[in-house]
Amino acid sequence: MNTLGKYFRFTSFGESHGLAIGGVLDGVPAGIEINFAMIRKALDRRAGRTTGDDVNEKARGISPRAMHEPDEVEWLSGIVDGKTLGAPIAFLIRNHDARSEDYEWLKHSYRLGHADFTYQQKYGIRDHRGGGRASARETASRVVAGTIAKQILEKENIHIHAELIQIGSETNPEKFTTYLSTIQQEGDSIGGIVQCKIIGLPVGVGEPIFDKLQSHLAFAMMSINACKGFDYGSGFEHVDKRGSEMFLSDDQQLVTGGIAGGITDGTPIVFRCVFKPTPSNKHTLGHLIHTTNHSVSEPKRARMDACVAVRAVPVVEATAVTIPPFIVTSPNPLPPPPIALQFSATVVPAYIIPLLNSIPEQCSFVPSSLPPIAAQ
Repeated sequence: MNTLGKYFRFTSFGESHGLAIGGVLDGVPAGIEINFAMIRKALDRRAGRTTGDDVNEKARGISPRAMHEPDEVEWLSGIVDGKTLGAPIAFLIRNHDARSEDYEWLKHSYRLGHADFTYQQKYGIRDHRGGGRASARETASRVVAGTIAKQILEKENIHIHAELIQIGSETNPEKFTTYLSTIQQEGDSIGGIVQCKIIGLPVGVGEPIFDKLQSHLAFAMMSINACKGFDYGSGFEHVDKRGSEMFLSDDQQLVTGGIAGGITDGTPIVFRCVFKPTPSNKHTLGHLIHTTNHSVSEPKRARMDACVAVRAVPVVEATAVTIPPFIVTSPNPLPPPPIALQFSATVVPAYIIPLLNSIPEQCSFVPSSLPPIAAQ
């Protein structure tokens, strides 16, 4: 499916090398003043344009295409004079630096670690140009939608922040650039871990069993390209710890991650996403699965990230805030007020009487000072 959410619903569309990518966001309240600068900043973070220094971005192993795509958002509907109308918000982001000719060799080949084979087998057709629908280019649309959701949540003093906490075996952020530069020079790639915190959620968000908050988070996070794992609280890191060591510690929030029984406990939510190394690099592109007897030209140099987790940080933030539990920030929503049913006639058809008798208890029948209703 290409839609996430129920009442607050985001639908993503477009392929990596098509005319554009984009989305439709439904369920946004009317009258929200959109901070377009905040959206612009989030898109620049996703693209790796954090410093404006090309030398530094190359050292960090950012994909050349990411840096060259302007990612200008065109708003098609749902916003007037900078404020939401309460109607669906449609937008698109045109693709300018696709270079589809670089991918002609993929028409008759499958890359290792990509969705080339599975898409072809499932649908009988695929867009071989840069991965098509399976490309991480799709995540730009998520960032736009998620940043709008963040603005709504921040009005409720709910804030979300993600950061890169590990690249390969390196956990010292001050050494990330040097580490990535080495990987980039070797023409290789490496994985990473992104940690995210959600602060300000009240006690009671989430439901038991199948609607646990962490199940929604895991579902959303695992939809992000290259995400291979999800944990929260102590997670996988403390698998070798004893219960007496963990649950008698002073920092229980570290253990629970802000969730107990699938429901928030009022402390910050903490979760992590593991991202795999980019499958396509200088060492793997020569190892292709050929689908036919067609001759395959030598693949051109891949435009890839040395570590996709670097640019996944704003994507994790954006994807997290669009999940269903965050739509209703009140942990125990009040039941709807009684519904007053009024009729302008004293006689109604007989078949209506059973329907009136089946009205739920929270509804009340008000005959508007008319005589008792009789069956016709």
